Amino acid sequence: MRLEEQLAAIELFSELSSREIKAVGKLMTPIRVKPGRDIMVEGQSGREFVIITEGTATVRRGGRVLAQVGSGDFLGELSVIAGVPRTATVTADTELELMVLNRREFSALLDENPKIARKVLVGAVKRIHQIEPTVTN
Repeated sequence: MRLEEQLAAIELFSELSSREIKAVGKLMTPIRVKPGRDIMVEGQSGREFVIITEGTATVRRGGRVLAQVGSGDFLGELSVIAGVPRTATVTADTELELMVLNRREFSALLDENPKIARKVLVGAVKRIHQIEPTVTN
């Protein structure tokens, strides 16, 4: 599957035109991660926003499993948006195919695409609620 097709299949980008999808694709760097490898570590600084295009990973905080994530899920937005340390450790369960944006590329993407910015911010709030349910109640 071509990169644009992979991106178009991800809910985060569902409202974008094919031209916008192509522009997003140019910003992203594809990487592969082997099973068992941490792609994010709780407490460390984060400079990348990650979209899983294939595979599954487990999200833990304080050693406790919070969620399992897979194709179409995105991670790292809290650290990239707010400059805070990673709030969880994410470990590859299977081989992962990821699309990665560094902080500058991610900021440019949000500035140029308000629809994506809204979806990412909603996702961030939901994630904060999962991590600290009393914060948003």
